[in-house]
Amino acid sequence: MLTLINTNRMVPPIAPVALDYISGAVRSAEIDVDIVDLCFCDKPAVQLQNYLQQNSPELAGISFRNVDDCFWPSARWFVGDLCRIVSAIHSLTDAPIVIGGVGFSIFAERIIEYTGADFGIRGDGEQAVVALIEQLRGSCRFEDVAGLIWRRNGTLHSNRPAWPKSISLATGRDAIDNPAYFKKGGQIGLETKRGCNRRCIYCADPLAKGAELRLRSPAEVADEAETLLAKGIDVLHLCDSEFNIPSDHAHAVCEELIARSLGKRLKWYTYMATVPFDTSLAEAMSKAGCVGIDFTGDSASSLMLNIYRQPHLKEDLASAVRLCRDNGIKVMIDLLLGGPGETPETIEETIKFIKQIDPDCAGAPLGIRIYPGTEMARIVAAEGPADTNPDIRRKYAGPVDFFKPTFYISQHLGPKPAELVRDLIAGDKRFFEPMTETAPQPTEDNFPTDHNYSDNIRLAEAIEKGARGAYWDILHNLRSRC
Repeated sequence: MLTLINTNRMVPPIAPVALDYISGAVRSAEIDVDIVDLCFCDKPAVQLQNYLQQNSPELAGISFRNVDDCFWPSARWFVGDLCRIVSAIHSLTDAPIVIGGVGFSIFAERIIEYTGADFGIRGDGEQAVVALIEQLRGSCRFEDVAGLIWRRNGTLHSNRPAWPKSISLATGRDAIDNPAYFKKGGQIGLETKRGCNRRCIYCADPLAKGAELRLRSPAEVADEAETLLAKGIDVLHLCDSEFNIPSDHAHAVCEELIARSLGKRLKWYTYMATVPFDTSLAEAMSKAGCVGIDFTGDSASSLMLNIYRQPHLKEDLASAVRLCRDNGIKVMIDLLLGGPGETPETIEETIKFIKQIDPDCAGAPLGIRIYPGTEMARIVAAEGPADTNPDIRRKYAGPVDFFKPTFYISQHLGPKPAELVRDLIAGDKRFFEPMTETAPQPTEDNFPTDHNYSDNIRLAEAIEKGARGAYWDILHNLRSRC
């Protein structure tokens, strides 16, 4: 029997969609599977202990979605919590432990070494977990398991990532309590594809999900949406890297949802690249039920867009906002401020332009999380020793280590870059402002102006009272009423 453990206790809670998909694949292989979900329990250590005292799994699988919260200056790191959970499981059972998930896949070898887990799976887990269980039951030829991180004679081995050319996922969505997550989390995720073939200098998605696009059948996507709707879940988040890459697949998914009249019963949000996006796709998305788009905008400065390797122009941002307005779709522009070459002038240009094109809201976080293996990491290496690099921001001691939350903020922004950005925003409530390093902790009377969703109490309270949708949309509505 496989026991899958959800360790993510972030508030608001995010449903572990990967455990639904993996459970479906494991059951299809006629292997028993249990779920231990630590998200909602008051005493997770006690729940885990009680379960393992009463059950003897062949393999314990841990879903590890987030290495950190990706926000400066909060810079919360979750690997220490994972390490404690691995140690607890090892003390309670002889079953080997395998870790997987998007966060894990970025730092696979480091996490196995740090936590002492027995195995890891880098990439897709559905086929790999089944193959690992079969090898544990048989000849233990671990080199045959795609994506596996494993040890032999004290040496760590890493197989090629598990990125199958095509994907087909279970649509039953019955392994976890999705209605409970919907009630407390306000939305439920669904994938229409995996992989990302874009070349943004900062993004780890190609490292975690592969650089080739792997598309699901639109009919399978619609089947899954219908399954969730039958459970009373009518607000979804399509959690692809970018829904409109490629645009013909986005069209095909919309057409299938429209053909089944799901656009009249479901509301959904998604992430999108700024281009390609035209009238045809905007109209199709609106008819298919899309009510909100979070665009990867990054900047409105041509200099910064070139540095970030973005193919769009600032005029494309304006076009995206107009198309959303024309089709009744709420629009969020996510900026990325402080990258290599950023100056007060480029930030001022960006903020002024965003104010002009008037999206519903815009994220203005300051600082780029540096991931090893990205172009951003190579840029930092070319700038000289990281330990003395004035562009580096971190909260941990010792040598610079990208395994831990490490951020880049251009030194040209001066000693108080967050204050600079906030002064340019000048209280405009369309913007989620960057936190200052001395910002107080959120309270009932101190509403945070950033959009860090981790442990956002006001956001969680709004969801408990009935708010539904993408977190940026809920937070924007809350701020608009302040």
